[in-house]
Amino acid sequence: MTTVLSKKGQIVLPSAVRERLHLEPGQDFEVSIDDDDTIVLRRISRRPNHGLIDHLLACPYPWETPSRAKDSSRKLTL
Repeated sequence: MTTVLSKKGQIVLPSAVRERLHLEPGQDFEVSIDDDDTIVLRRISRRPNHGLIDHLLACPYPWETPSRAKDSSRKLTL
């Protein structure tokens, strides 16, 4: 199988490869160079919210948790 590098630097993985490896849009990959002519593309798994805390902490605005009114209703018994 062959593929072509686009002007934007994108490479399309052939559908046979995507189907065999059960690849889906949005999955993360690590790219490395093995030697002068070998590019290694390895699928990596990350937690669904990987990096979310760092992203939220980088917010330039102060964050305050709004106060909540207490619920005076009775507890549910099952």
